[in-house]
Amino acid sequence: MEDKNFLKQATKVSVVSIVGNMILSFLKLLAGIIASSGAMISDAVHSASDVFSSIIVIIGVRISAKESDKEHPYGHERLECVAAIVLATVLAVTGLGIGYFAVQKIRGGNYEELVIPGKLALIAAAVSIVVKEAMFWYTRWYAKRLDSPAIMADAWHHRSDALSSIGALIGIGGAILGYPVMEPIASLVICIFICKAAFDIFKDAIDKMVDKSCDEAFENEIKELVLKQEGVLGIDLLQTRMFGNKIYVDIEISADGEKSLKETHDIAERVHNVLEDTYPKIKHIMVHVNPWEPK
Repeated sequence: MEDKNFLKQATKVSVVSIVGNMILSFLKLLAGIIASSGAMISDAVHSASDVFSSIIVIIGVRISAKESDKEHPYGHERLECVAAIVLATVLAVTGLGIGYFAVQKIRGGNYEELVIPGKLALIAAAVSIVVKEAMFWYTRWYAKRLDSPAIMADAWHHRSDALSSIGALIGIGGAILGYPVMEPIASLVICIFICKAAFDIFKDAIDKMVDKSCDEAFENEIKELVLKQEGVLGIDLLQTRMFGNKIYVDIEISADGEKSLKETHDIAERVHNVLEDTYPKIKHIMVHVNPWEPK
């Protein structure tokens, strides 16, 4: 039931993103062509890439939500990280492409030959900023609620588009005021923002792919909780790792060596259950019991 609810909400967010970006990219492209604005056309291409990224998100979250099977006993959560990596790659390629054409225009040096964009492009940039920022907060809210790295990557894709529209707004405004070189410079700034967002998304996904440990504060919380359980006399080892958006825990606890196997098993079971009940993100816990040795 939980996976079905996750898929339903994730799909809803992605569909909103796809429809919104299709409409916005078409309007920005139209405004860019009519107003002869290279920056606005670049911004439209960026929005169009968001449509592709949202489709990847839908595919990624659907595959990652599949239940464990014989070939994949630990589930499919990491495939959502793969989707985030693909998004980061698409974002980086888009940004570098925009940057390349901007540098070509700047290096050309014939700034007086650059076309002055019309005011329609300026209006389109302002509308894009408002719409994309709203889409960022909407998608980010669901990403946090669903704890989805792929949806969070899509949210930052929206934010990078909003930032690129700000760059386009400044560049188009500067060009209208008589500084046509400002428009390709704006496209170059857009490239930097997009590539930075791509790097952050890629780094976060890779961290979750390579079993990075949880932060120290979270591990300290686990230790405090475990030490409060009846029969636990100490903690000899604690290892945590991120598996997609889930957490795996390996812990060695100390208990009275004179207790029976059943009694020590009950202590381990108590530790296991309290951690799973307290932290829903924990998918698997391995508890090992050592005989307590006074130090």
